[in-house]
Parts: sequence; structure tokens; C-alpha cells
Amino acid sequence: MALTFRLDPPVTPALRDGLLALWAEVSNAGGAVGFVPPVSVEDVRPDLVKHFTAMAEGRMRLLVGFDEDGRVAATAFIAFNTHRLMAHWVWLYTVMVHPGHQGKGYGRDLMAAAADAVRGLDGIEAIRLTCRGGTGVDRFYGSCGYKEVGRVPGAIRVAEGDVRDDIIMLLPLT
Repeated sequence: MALTFRLDPPVTPALRDGLLALWAEVSNAGGAVGFVPPVSVEDVRPDLVKHFTAMAEGRMRLLVGFDEDGRVAATAFIAFNTHRLMAHWVWLYTVMVHPGHQGKGYGRDLMAAAADAVRGLDGIEAIRLTCRGGTGVDRFYGSCGYKEVGRVPGAIRVAEGDVRDDIIMLLPLT
């Protein structure tokens, strides 16, 4: 079954708990979403609160993919630039698909839904994101139309002796 995507769903306790669980499960499965396993929902909570604050202030939008049972299965946060010279593109943050749904094409569906959502925003011409080198996710984003436009060698320290590149990718929408 396909996911159902919603831009800016109401932030309810069920949505909050679903996002927290998703973020922890993706992190614990090795997903490069800002944490190194093991993590709990309590480890993730402060970052989600920051995203909710940005949403309340109009600096960020939330895209959620729900499975057939209405559970949070995928997500991406769309962040606006506040600098007047960069207001024509947005950031895509915390792109996640539940580990139990890997291999079903939901990641590609999420990326297409994010691009469609951003195309609906006035004056936005591109999406940027960053990803952790050494995971292969840059190849996935490339297959979704993103181009590598920059790389900072060794910018991400996953653990002592394990440093990764920070890869910057861009999807032009025009």
C-alpha cells in the first residue's frame, strides 16, 4: 500500500509520539538523522521541540507520510531561509522512512511528495539538503534528481576515529 502524505497535519499527541518513535527507530537502525545509536525518544524530544517551535514561528513546515493504519511512517521538515538573498530556496531536514517500510519505494515517494509540496510554495525555486557521507544515501538522493553541489570533508564526527563528509545536494525546481 502507498503512503498518504499530508503537509502541515495538526500537531496532536499521537502525531508527536509517532514522530518521536519514528526518529528514535530510524536512528537506532543506523539512519543518519542527527543521532548515533542507541537513542531513546527522550534523546530525540529536544530536537523535535525545536522543529515544532520553528513550525509555530512559520520558519518550517512538516510533511508526514502515514501508513494504511494511520501511523507515522515517513517525514521530512521543510525549512525556510530567513536571509533575504536566499529566500528562493528551502532546506529539507530530518528525512526519514520507518525501517519496517524500507525497500517499498516509500523513500522515493517521500522525496516526490516533498518536491510537490515545495513546488506549491510561492517563490521557491530549489531544495537543498545535506547528508552524511559513507552511508550511500547520496546515491539515493541523486536517483531522485538531486545533484551534489558541495562536500565538506570530515565535517561529521560520528565517533572517535569515524569522521564523514557532509554532502550538500540541490534539487532545482524550475
